[in-house]
Amino acid sequence: MRIACFSQGANRDRPCRVDTNAEPAAADRPRRVEGKAAGHRQFRYFDYVMAAFVTILLLSNVIGAGKRAVIDLPVLGLWPFGAGVLFFPVSYVIGDVLTEVYGYAHARRCIWAGFAAMLFMVVMAWVVVALPPDAGWTGQAAYEQVFGQVPRIVFASIAAFWAGEFVNSYVLARMKIWTKGKALWSRTIGSTVVGQGVDSALFYPLAFLGVAGWATEQVLWVALTQWVLKVTWEAVLTPVTYLVVGWLKRREGVDVYDTDTDFSPFAKAD
Repeated sequence: MRIACFSQGANRDRPCRVDTNAEPAAADRPRRVEGKAAGHRQFRYFDYVMAAFVTILLLSNVIGAGKRAVIDLPVLGLWPFGAGVLFFPVSYVIGDVLTEVYGYAHARRCIWAGFAAMLFMVVMAWVVVALPPDAGWTGQAAYEQVFGQVPRIVFASIAAFWAGEFVNSYVLARMKIWTKGKALWSRTIGSTVVGQGVDSALFYPLAFLGVAGWATEQVLWVALTQWVLKVTWEAVLTPVTYLVVGWLKRREGVDVYDTDTDFSPFAKAD
């Protein structure tokens, strides 16, 4: 948008004209910032994005983990899946937004925050489930069904989340440099293919391989189908990712490139 004022003769008090079709000034465009410099910046909306990331992560594990669903697909037939898979991939979308807008260092903080929140949630659930129920309360069995998850599954879920999220963020940050910031869709989908691949490859074998009722072929098939479903979700949500990334970059005024970033998950804040 550009504002133009005209002063000719007696029309010196004529109102300014607003040209809404003009190209935005350079000052209105996101400014390139290197990773280390971005690591020390304070951003207006970062805390809100991190809160959304952790909230969706916890809810998808609590709500989704308690139900196994099945849908009948053409050609493929019955397709069983954990209900959490419908919303858990949204955390990967937000992870993409975090890395793309704020850089790997800020995404790393969010991943560790999510990791700590999941551990705290597990401890709380175990303590509450273990408390002796009141004699008149009949919901203990249902409560245990939802919150009393097997320790092996809990460990597998946390380990898969931690590894998958860091791989996703790393791949996206590196691809942004390789693509010179172009073709955002290739980074979001490409990083999800790898990150969710690591997530599924870790979770299902760690949680179910060797468990009674779970044949090796079934574990591998479920891991593959869940990976495909998660990547499909990422592709479907690509337009939303574009809108959110564009909006945040304009509001924050930066476009972070991790050219000088330490990508170790255990590195101190850049």
